[in-house]
Amino acid sequence: MDTLEHQIILNLKSRFFDIIDTENGFFHYEKLLNEMLSAIQALTEADEITLCVFNEWKQEFFAEASTNPEALDSRVFSGDLNRWAKTNREFQKLGTEITEKQIMIPLVKGNQLLGCMILTGASGCFHTYPEKVFQELSEECGQFLDKAQGMAKIASEEKRYKQLYRVTEKFHSSMDMDMVLGEIIFTLQEMYPTFTYYLLLSQDNNNHGDLPIRDLEYDSENIAAMQAYVTGAVQFEDSLQEVRSILYAPLKGKQGVYGVLQVIAPNTIIFPKNEIEFITLLANTAGSALENAQLYQQSKRLIADLQLINETSHRLNSNLRLTETMNFMSDQILQSFDAEEAGFILISADASDVNIIQGSTEFFHTKEAESYIQYMKEKIIREKESLFIGDFSLQSEGAAGCYKSIMAVPMTQSGVLKGFALALHSSPYHFSFETFKLLQSLIHHSTLAFTNSMLREELEKMVVTDHLTKLYSRSYLDDRIHQSMNEDHEGTFMLVDIDDFKLINDTYGHQVGDEIIIQVANLINSNIRGTDIGARWGGEELALYLPGVSLSVGALIAERLVRKVCQITDPKVTISCGVSHWSRGNIDSYAALFKRADRALYTAKNTGKNKVVLESAADTFI
Repeated sequence: MDTLEHQIILNLKSRFFDIIDTENGFFHYEKLLNEMLSAIQALTEADEITLCVFNEWKQEFFAEASTNPEALDSRVFSGDLNRWAKTNREFQKLGTEITEKQIMIPLVKGNQLLGCMILTGASGCFHTYPEKVFQELSEECGQFLDKAQGMAKIASEEKRYKQLYRVTEKFHSSMDMDMVLGEIIFTLQEMYPTFTYYLLLSQDNNNHGDLPIRDLEYDSENIAAMQAYVTGAVQFEDSLQEVRSILYAPLKGKQGVYGVLQVIAPNTIIFPKNEIEFITLLANTAGSALENAQLYQQSKRLIADLQLINETSHRLNSNLRLTETMNFMSDQILQSFDAEEAGFILISADASDVNIIQGSTEFFHTKEAESYIQYMKEKIIREKESLFIGDFSLQSEGAAGCYKSIMAVPMTQSGVLKGFALALHSSPYHFSFETFKLLQSLIHHSTLAFTNSMLREELEKMVVTDHLTKLYSRSYLDDRIHQSMNEDHEGTFMLVDIDDFKLINDTYGHQVGDEIIIQVANLINSNIRGTDIGARWGGEELALYLPGVSLSVGALIAERLVRKVCQITDPKVTISCGVSHWSRGNIDSYAALFKRADRALYTAKNTGKNKVVLESAADTFI
């Protein structure tokens, strides 16, 4: 009988060797197990054999192979096997359990229980074999199963590390953030199709399509996730009640942690060690790729920011007029910062008044803008810092308006606050902090150009402006009339003289005389268009040129001016006006235009004063 038993075992070992040898370098774990069961079935003449192995994910025994595929429903065996395994945990206590129709043979390797085989046959068929046969069968099959599992593990590791190599290669072939994040999810879905995944990212993340991405929330519900993020170590949440295990793997780069990979394994009590190692490696590789992608995008953004500042500085230092300068800056802010409104506000020296610079968007010239401007002015003067407001309605309770996101940057020159720039958007939290820092840098580099443009235009205005009346100088008036006679189709010129001005000086003094001249000059400025030119002709004589205006309209304007001077001046004075006109198609000159107005003024002065006299038909062309 010993010889027969020995022969049975030798035949089985030979068959096991043939099974592995016939693989020819290709490994199929399931086929290997089925071949093993077929060999045992042939030797033992069992009707059916089912192999149950221990599942590390479930921490339970499950049927993995059978000569009868219908027997692969794990629920039939798992309960009994788990109770049996608990009572046969140590090698010295392991043994076969034989019933009339079944025998349960443990499969062991050393002191480790790998699984068991359940042989089913005719009633009493297994009692014919000595116990020693089943013991040796247990050992030989245990060794074979151990080798098969080892080979399966090697094949699985080779596959997953090939996958990791492929993923790593793909990560480093692109600097696109969405591609990196998408590849992480795709790889996990390929390796663990029944799991659920989330990428918990710590940075501002938008436009990631349908990827399962969430913000890493700093609250009590994400303790494990926050621990993984802060410590840089893998964390777990195992729930027996919900029968699931959650792994949190930090996405680590060389410079920091960029988020956490959350892997939810349903119907699982604990993650096996080798699976933890693979997911950790994948997370670390992904973390490095995310870091590279972010650094690349950051460097591109910095280059674009520097180009913006350089281009802006170059344009602003090219002797642009103030209006051109502000229009350019307004367009830059609207385009580069995706703002809806851009404005530039000057603050008076005593901070009591503000002036909206031409070039600001139309909104800043409306009544609604006043609350924004006033709030920002007071806050900037008080805090002396730039303002970055995500939701203006939360900052100011009384603020009623459609603009929520606000960036306000003071314009200072030599430590003196000149004003501030404003960028507005209706959506709350629209501007990023990087955008805010860029606007600060842009305004800082541009303020000198703003100041120079204002000083240059102020100096130019001083050169062509009369100091007392703030009307234009006679030389400027001469230039503009010459220009108009070359470009326009007609124009009206008038000379204005304050009646009995010497008597005013003798009666009230020269200081009151100057005040009278100023009052008349102010009336002229307030009653003409922006294209009209009011000038001081000399002494108490003033002049007014109206380009594109007919003689009849010019006469009406002169008469209105005569009435207002008589009504408003204090002490009361009157004026006399001489009006002349030119039109294209008639031979004319500036000297003749002036001479006709001067004759009309002389006529007004000598016929009662306080009146308007038009050039006579005889004097029309001299």
